[in-house]
Amino acid sequence: MPRIAPRPPGVVLHTVDLTEHTRLLGEVAPALEKLSAEAARIRKGEIAKPVREIAPLSLRVHELAMQCTRQVHDLSVSQYPAMKDGADNLAHLAGACAQISLAATLCNLAVHHRTEILLYEDAGATPATSRDQLRRAGVEMQRAATTYRTVARRLSRRLASFSERAEDRHLIAEAQGSSPQKAPSTPPAPAARRRV
Repeated sequence: MPRIAPRPPGVVLHTVDLTEHTRLLGEVAPALEKLSAEAARIRKGEIAKPVREIAPLSLRVHELAMQCTRQVHDLSVSQYPAMKDGADNLAHLAGACAQISLAATLCNLAVHHRTEILLYEDAGATPATSRDQLRRAGVEMQRAATTYRTVARRLSRRLASFSERAEDRHLIAEAQGSSPQKAPSTPPAPAARRRV
């Protein structure tokens, strides 16, 4: 039996264009791979100008993390969690968003550790720490890319199948019908007064 995410009372289930969301999900993995390759390219260099070399990468990763988080939010208040495996896929996407955010933070740390050489006499003269942080950022982006590719493929297959679309329509209808019943409009009759 597919798991249906419980919806708190008062939460409206919005209908979104899942074909468009599938397209957007499919664009994330190639973008992450491109950013990961950029991190690898910077890592191989001297990183002599860390702000100029790493900050543009960090900004692009942060922007992608924000876009992905916004999409996860939009999907979470839509019909998607009511669909078969929708809640589980949404949880995987939320985890991937965290990995992208972590990659952006690692890029910022790579800038910071490389600029320490300008501030402290005992700082490491080589960019080994920054290179390691860029390597870790690349790993996080690759993991997130794998998740996005998998979820996009699953959703695309479900939307392409007539029987699976019918199953999802049924699950969505059930989720919409499971909202709490309205209270009766007329107040109940007062209880009979007990004589002492």
